[in-house]
Amino acid sequence: MKNYGKFAGMVLMSIMTMTSCSKNEDDTMPKEGEAYSTTFKITDAPIDNANVEAVFVTIADVKVDGTSLEGFSKTTIDLSALVNGKTETLGNLDLQAGSYSNIALILDYDTDATGNTPGCYVETANGTKDKLEASANSISIDDAYEVFAKASNEVIIDFDLRKTVKEEQGTASSNFEFVSMSELSAGIRAINEESTGMISGTANDTQDTSDKIVVYAYEKGTFDAETETEGKGESKVTFANAVTSSVVSSANGSYSVNFLKEGTYELVFVSYNKDGDKFFFNALLEAESATGLDLGAISVSSALQLSANVTITGTK
Repeated sequence: MKNYGKFAGMVLMSIMTMTSCSKNEDDTMPKEGEAYSTTFKITDAPIDNANVEAVFVTIADVKVDGTSLEGFSKTTIDLSALVNGKTETLGNLDLQAGSYSNIALILDYDTDATGNTPGCYVETANGTKDKLEASANSISIDDAYEVFAKASNEVIIDFDLRKTVKEEQGTASSNFEFVSMSELSAGIRAINEESTGMISGTANDTQDTSDKIVVYAYEKGTFDAETETEGKGESKVTFANAVTSSVVSSANGSYSVNFLKEGTYELVFVSYNKDGDKFFFNALLEAESATGLDLGAISVSSALQLSANVTITGTK
C-alpha cells in the first residue's frame, strides 16, 4: 500500500506538471492575426493594334489562395477601357497582414455574363467578334503582393493586353488569340496600390516622327534594345520586360504609367507607324525632359505622382 500510494502520487504530480506546461504553452502560442478588408480591382495596359475596338474577358471566379472573393459574381469586362489608372472592382476578402502570391482568374471563354457567346473576345473596328481562348481556363498570377495592417487595402490586378493577346499573322482576316499559358500568367501582375506611384506627363513630338508613340516603363537596368524590339518567347512579345506602358494621346500628347511599385525606373519612348489598320514598330525615340529630369533613373515611391514632360528630338 505504501508503494502504491507513492506511485499514485508520482502519477498525479506528472499529470499536474503536464497540465501546467500545456496551459503555459497555450498562453504563449501566437493568436490568429487580425484580418483587414482587402479589395481586388482590375486594370489594363493598352494593346498595340489600331483595328482593336475593345477586348472583353468574362471572369467566372477569382480565387485568392483558393478562396473565392466575396461579393463577386460572373462578370464581363472591357479591359481595353481600363487604361491610364482606371480600374473596376472585382470583390473583397478579409486577409491578415502579410505577403501573398497566389491569385487565380477563372475565365469563361464560351459565354459572357448574360449568356451570350463568346465569353472572351476581341471586337474589331468593323464590329466583328473574334473569340479569345487559351489551353486552360484558370490563369495563375504568381506575382507577390502585400496586405498591410491597415483598415483597408486595394490590390490591383494589371491584365496587360499588350503582353497577353496576339494576332496571328499571314491570315486574310484578323485572328486574335491569347498567348501561351506561361506567357499569359507572366503578363498579369498584382500589387497593393498603397505601395505604388505613377509617372505622367506629355510627350511633344515636334518633328512628327510617328503615327503613334508608346512610352514603356522599365525597372532601371532591365532594358535591352535588341532583345526588347525583336520579341520574346513563343509569341514574340515585344517590350516584354516593361513593367507597364501607356499610349501617348494623339490629341494632347499626354501619357500616364500607373501602379509602379517603389523603385527606380527608365522611360523608353517608342515610335510606331501605321500600315493599313495595324501599327508596326518604327524606331526608338530620343526624348529630353523639359525640367532636366533623368529619364533613365526616375525614383518612384508610394503615393508619389511624378511629372515627366518631354520633347521628342528624333529617332535613335
